[in-house]
Amino acid sequence: MANWALITGATAGLGAEFAEQLAQRGNGLVLVARDSARLEEKAAALRSRFNVAVEVLAADLHDDDGVRRVLDRLRDSAEPVSTLVNNAGYGLPKSFEANPLEDELNHAAIHLTVPLALSHAALQGMLARGSGHIVNVASVAGFTPRGTYGALKAAMINFSTWANFAYTSRGVTVMALCPGFVHTEFHQRMGMDKGSVPRWMWLNAGDVVSAALKDLAAGKAVSIPSLRYKVLAFIARNAPLSLVARLAARGR
Repeated sequence: MANWALITGATAGLGAEFAEQLAQRGNGLVLVARDSARLEEKAAALRSRFNVAVEVLAADLHDDDGVRRVLDRLRDSAEPVSTLVNNAGYGLPKSFEANPLEDELNHAAIHLTVPLALSHAALQGMLARGSGHIVNVASVAGFTPRGTYGALKAAMINFSTWANFAYTSRGVTVMALCPGFVHTEFHQRMGMDKGSVPRWMWLNAGDVVSAALKDLAAGKAVSIPSLRYKVLAFIARNAPLSLVARLAARGR
């Protein structure tokens, strides 16, 4: 029986990197994303390179039917998922008041409501088996007052910290992954000028996932890859709020 890992947003960025590194460790994979062609291409490459079982699940997580199908896979006791990576997400380029309400609500769903639903489904089997891992991809933005994105990530950090405390004694680790700026498609899709961010603030996706998996194995509730972002997160959590807010605003 394969040791299955289900990854949302699996065709690009951190999701694709999680797929690579988990496949390298011998995990079977369930890749979830909207684009079926990209999913099949990614799955074929992973099967060829790592000789692991790979399922594809094309699902739009803004759609109730898409979420239901992912929930059904997480509840499948015949091929149980032992690792869930809630990675799907995106940013909104405008400020809260300038965005259509529907966009903000969809944004909230993909970063908070859907990960909670998938975590709830995954926990049923994990707790029954006495083992499992859940990674909620958050952000160091969750430590700062920085729009709805930061607020949603703060909620996932808080949830993951509580859940890890609640379930670690029952064999399940729940961890929030909090990277800073990472070289992925995320910022490109937002239309962000990556040149506006200093070079030293950019991280490599492979390094981020490697650090995350190490922290996950250690049972940590929060993973902040790289010393530079550990320091920045410490400052964000301990400096005066007005100062943190001004610094966060500069990083937009």
